[in-house]
Amino acid sequence: MSTGLTGNAELEYAALAAGAFASWLGLPGPGEPLLIAAGILAAKHKLGLAPVLVVAFVAASTGGIGGWLIGMRAGRRVVERPGPLHAVRLRVLDRGEQVYARWPAAAVLLTFSWIAGIHQVPARTYLVWNAVGAAMWAVGIGLGAYFAGPPVVDVVSDVGWLTLAGLGMLIAAGIALELGWRRRRRT
Repeated sequence: MSTGLTGNAELEYAALAAGAFASWLGLPGPGEPLLIAAGILAAKHKLGLAPVLVVAFVAASTGGIGGWLIGMRAGRRVVERPGPLHAVRLRVLDRGEQVYARWPAAAVLLTFSWIAGIHQVPARTYLVWNAVGAAMWAVGIGLGAYFAGPPVVDVVSDVGWLTLAGLGMLIAAGIALELGWRRRRRT
């Protein structure tokens, strides 16, 4: 899958695939940061934009299917198992059933893949909306990073990290002062 652009392109595509897969499986993973980095690298002609979007989409879709299958096979047993917060977990499960019954497409798009599996979303519904969500994620974040990322990187490079950190601290101090003044006015 070499683009001939950099010697490490295969490794960069593999890292993007692993991160996207892990994120869509439901693990806390670096999917979004890696997609943003890959989009910026594509804008700087170190990776191809089309392969970045395709790799992100395929890996996210596959990870989503994996998470859904894990949720279908084991998720409900884990949630229903006695233990801490058992009653709360059962109420959340009941509420989730209502949400998935009423708005299955929105629920698939807005929750982790394994949650759709716990709620036994049928394959014909899940596979379509998982693919739609993965496409929206890959194209939205990938193109956003491609077009908006390089100017941000250039500004940070020109301004320097120290100046940017100082600006951040100045903004934080202004917010803290404003919150303090508001608190004093209330008392």
